Amino acid sequence: MRTDDFDYELPSGLIAQKPADPRDSCRLMVVDRASGQIDHRLFTDIIDYVRPGDLLVVNETRVLPARLRGVKEGTGGAVEVLLLRERGRDTWECLVRPGRRLNAGTRILFGDLEMSGLVVGVLPDSGGRLVQFSATSGRVIDVIHRIGEVPLPPYITRPLEDPELYQTVFGTDEHSAAAPTAGLHFTQALLDRVQEKGGHIARVDLDVGLDTFRPVSEAEPTAHRIHTERFRVPSWTATAVNDCRERGGRVFAVGTTTVRALESAFDEETQAVVEARGSTDLFILPGFRFGAVDALITNFHVPRSTLLMMVSAFAGRELVMRAYDTARREEYRFLSFGDAMLVL
Repeated sequence: MRTDDFDYELPSGLIAQKPADPRDSCRLMVVDRASGQIDHRLFTDIIDYVRPGDLLVVNETRVLPARLRGVKEGTGGAVEVLLLRERGRDTWECLVRPGRRLNAGTRILFGDLEMSGLVVGVLPDSGGRLVQFSATSGRVIDVIHRIGEVPLPPYITRPLEDPELYQTVFGTDEHSAAAPTAGLHFTQALLDRVQEKGGHIARVDLDVGLDTFRPVSEAEPTAHRIHTERFRVPSWTATAVNDCRERGGRVFAVGTTTVRALESAFDEETQAVVEARGSTDLFILPGFRFGAVDALITNFHVPRSTLLMMVSAFAGRELVMRAYDTARREEYRFLSFGDAMLVL
């Protein structure tokens, strides 16, 4: 297995720059793993594939307004800081631009001097910085919400009129640097229809990091160092998943982040999902044995990405690459604001 096995040409014109309006009106490709059949529907038609007793599991994280613009103390040089993950009280692992001269001891000023950040460490693996923030009054997180911007993936070049378009309707806690994009297609009305039909909805929480957009650069995927993300599978979600499968229902994972959370909480010994929280570096490649997920709702992903590899592990590489060829030929919209795929 080589990284080239998950490569394909993605024309820039197929990269969606804005979401469908309404968000559940996008196209839906339905891929049947058993027959290899590929069907073309609308996302609202997903209700046709949900049976009474099935369970949809969503990632309830929200995107933090994690892009901060400031100046370097002393010189006034412009600095852009992107919060990646909290490493301690008011201390964050960050990407900074320009980062070359922002060494330990450098102070960055934000807003109308509402907040400052002290670089307390350089992270050699990522080239990022560890920054300790302090507010002149109130809480740091409140200042971040006032002055921060929601970061968009690098391939989205147009600003959003409404930042809520990059949030799911079921998101709660703001921890992520990127959205769990498969969930962006759902409206509250569609979720209500799922429940009216006898389907159920459960939640996990996984912080989505920017590494999710980065292609694998190593020749062999097994040499790639997978990113670590914080996750939580509450006890009631574990119970809902296990009960669903015991009674013959199917567990639909809404997004690859949900897959990662559920499979990280799957106990091989008991063959059940358990309550879990912490950090996961689970790297799902073809050959992986899924224990918690029966169906997957996802988007069309970046070439050579860990996400495309995960989908290929679930559906088989040949079928997935055939589906991607079909999507390009039929001019589906790709990536975060693009169309969706349902793998049964």
